[in-house]
Amino acid sequence: MATKSSPESDHMPQLVERMFSGIVRDYDVRPLPVQRPREQLYRPLRETKAGVGATYRLQSQVSGARVQADARATDVMTDLRKVAAVVTRSFATVHDAHQAMIAHGVRALFVVDEQSIVLGIITATDILGEKPVQLAQQRGVRHDEILVRDLMTPADLLEAMSFEEVTQACVGDIVATLRRSGRQHALVIESAPAGAASSTLFVRGMFSLTQIARQLGLPPQPGHEVARTFAEIEAAIGA
Repeated sequence: MATKSSPESDHMPQLVERMFSGIVRDYDVRPLPVQRPREQLYRPLRETKAGVGATYRLQSQVSGARVQADARATDVMTDLRKVAAVVTRSFATVHDAHQAMIAHGVRALFVVDEQSIVLGIITATDILGEKPVQLAQQRGVRHDEILVRDLMTPADLLEAMSFEEVTQACVGDIVATLRRSGRQHALVIESAPAGAASSTLFVRGMFSLTQIARQLGLPPQPGHEVARTFAEIEAAIGA
């Protein structure tokens, strides 16, 4: 279902760019240009046509790599150097936030302000759970009028891990960490690059319980049951 655009959605690409600009500047590694004489900078490549009896077939999409409990933790981390963060604003409706999740194929959004500071995270479980229904009844409004700020987990309550420690950890360590906090998601942070404010921490990535389960080869749980997902993951790790 299409949603009408809003002023904040028009600025999302700029928000994401500013939000992670420090990381990109510091760590983005570009391939070296092809070296050739200046008078031959560009040349067309050879093209061919399928011969008689030949056919073209589309390549099958390669699914995410299966991992084991002792695999590197970074194998199941959403690395924001490689994957663009999907963001929303605190005054967006939960309906718009949910549509953004569906459109981008994610189950969590970063909530940012006009300065691109992370205010929190909102998940599909937050939106599809009982809390928005209860809030709508208490306030006498429609479900889709509940705002993101009413349901998000504030930034000061988010669990975060150091990227340096994550690089030394395995998948089982991350599952144990999520189990201890009782949360489905955890941020991976790293210190500010040279020249940035010392109080600034950059979000390098995120761990998602759902993604870990998927990469372990486990089927999705109906209703996204967190406890059952933990049980299935731990059974797979134990096996």
